Amino acid sequence: MKINISSQLNSPQAIVYPLLDNEELSANLVKIAGEAGLSADALQQDFKAGLKEILPLYTAQKDLQKIYLIGLGKEPKQADFIKVFRSFFYKHKKRLPLAVGIDLNASKLETSIEYIINGVCLAEYEIGVFKTDKKAEADFFSADSELTIVVPEKTVEKARTSAEIGEETAKTQIRIMSLVDAPANIKYPQKMAEYARQAGELYGFDVKVFDEKECESLGLGALVAVGKGSTENPPRFIVLEYNLSALAEKPLRKIGLVGKGVTFDTGGVSIKGSGSMSYMKSDMGGAGAVLGTIELAAKLKLPVHLIGVIPVTENCVDGNALKPSDVINTYSGKTIEVIDTDAEGRIILADGLSYIKKVYEPEVIIDLATLTGNCIAALGYNAAGLLSNNDELAEQLLATGQLSGEKLWRLPLWDDYKDMMKSDIADVKNLSSLPIAGAITAAKFLEIFIDGHSNWAHLDIAGMAFADSEYGSMKSATAYGVRLLTTWLRGL
Repeated sequence: MKINISSQLNSPQAIVYPLLDNEELSANLVKIAGEAGLSADALQQDFKAGLKEILPLYTAQKDLQKIYLIGLGKEPKQADFIKVFRSFFYKHKKRLPLAVGIDLNASKLETSIEYIINGVCLAEYEIGVFKTDKKAEADFFSADSELTIVVPEKTVEKARTSAEIGEETAKTQIRIMSLVDAPANIKYPQKMAEYARQAGELYGFDVKVFDEKECESLGLGALVAVGKGSTENPPRFIVLEYNLSALAEKPLRKIGLVGKGVTFDTGGVSIKGSGSMSYMKSDMGGAGAVLGTIELAAKLKLPVHLIGVIPVTENCVDGNALKPSDVINTYSGKTIEVIDTDAEGRIILADGLSYIKKVYEPEVIIDLATLTGNCIAALGYNAAGLLSNNDELAEQLLATGQLSGEKLWRLPLWDDYKDMMKSDIADVKNLSSLPIAGAITAAKFLEIFIDGHSNWAHLDIAGMAFADSEYGSMKSATAYGVRLLTTWLRGL
């Protein structure tokens, strides 16, 4: 699909008119009706511009086959544009002609073009890549198609830049969704390392990968311990670095990201129930968010110094697997008593957080993890949990979540919860003995391993990285975190 930004339409076979539910709607409908040879009264009667409302119309014009009116509601946000256009182009991509125009002039929406293009491009993603009975059907995205976005002439150049950002964001999000959706026999620690290396070569950031022996030599005892339950697919420790400091006129902010990379989580010896275990291929959603953020930052050439640390492992069961009551060493030197082997994500994050703090000393540390079911119980599937020891950072991330549509809600990190992670025989235990405040106590566990860093945020994305949607009958990947973090970085 070729995307053109222009001040005029060049004989499209279909035109899409996105419209707001405001005082100008009636006049816009009269104008559209006049241009298409349709009844203005009928349009005003049948179309109210509600969010995601669609009205398809056939025209009497020779070349123009069809018009689509798309409702945006009263005051759409970034996420609304993305949802509306992804939904429309996904549902209609097998019926749209090869030449489609989107006229943004009527509702003066040229400032939203990044999100419109992002939504359009996300519609290309299909979950069923392993299906063998797919029909060879015409597809707007697979054909030699052309999408023309019409904006006022004075805004064309700026709109082209915005459209490019929207398109590149979608491409990265699709790559991450494909990775998270991939089954465990396709995506295991070695493959994650290969993906990171290839991304670094493609988009221009440095990648280091430490194998299991190197992890042991480095002292990454927590990661190694969890990985011992998978002898065929041993752990990897991935370090990514994107740095434009050499080209910058002033020092760049150094940001550290840590992502949980459990490519499949059986629960270990504390094995999960079978009901939803198939979804545990998504337990590397935090790793995907870090990979995607650094990839997109590199593509957009953001002026920032980014370090990403991703501990990657399977959590499986064999004779070498962790057992409840084991005590393990960590990169920080602190010891962990293992109460539950299904609380493995925080164990490997302990090494990731300690490593990034000690080796890189970033100004900000943010970790992302599909960490607790308790966070889903608290917030459902509409927001990720945010826990932070820095109010300014927390407020920035909360505001960015509202802006980007990848929402967050802050939970307390008070020391009132600290004693719930106290161990009698080690420095800390990996699970509270009480079945309450699980998302908070998990964060209190992680806080021990940031070694006093005063600008840290933990994002529990368990309910957001893999979710129900209109694009499949089962849960699927969302690439949650990529838009949130890159929007935040652009704001810096």
